Amino acid sequence: MTRYIKPKRSTNAFNEVVSLLTRMGFSVWGSRVLAVRGRKSGEWRTNPVNLLTVDGVRYLVAPRGHTQWVRNMRAAGAGELRLGRRVETITPTELADADKPPVLRAYIKRWKFEVGAFFENIDHTSTDEELLAIAPGFPVFRL
Repeated sequence: MTRYIKPKRSTNAFNEVVSLLTRMGFSVWGSRVLAVRGRKSGEWRTNPVNLLTVDGVRYLVAPRGHTQWVRNMRAAGAGELRLGRRVETITPTELADADKPPVLRAYIKRWKFEVGAFFENIDHTSTDEELLAIAPGFPVFRL
């Protein structure tokens, strides 16, 4: 079964605030608006995301699992990161589960206050084995 956590209303409200600020050009802790073409409609779909940099490489992590933006990204193979009027075209590469532990660890450490609930019993001090065990449920894209 594919892991997916549906957002709560409070999450949607928070996302709307972050999206609004990001569209206005104010990044909230590295936030961007991710725009990806819908896999069926071809219409642009947008979501606020936390852009993570580890050792000079940028990543997108899906803390709620195999969400619609993840499925659209896989189908489209490209997207845009938006901050205000700045638009950056991206062609992401999805990481294999074996490559995810250091990225997941850094993501949890940076945004635990926001996404910690999605990583049950896991934190930045978790072992590589523990992170490998949950890796299939958390898509990660290298930009």
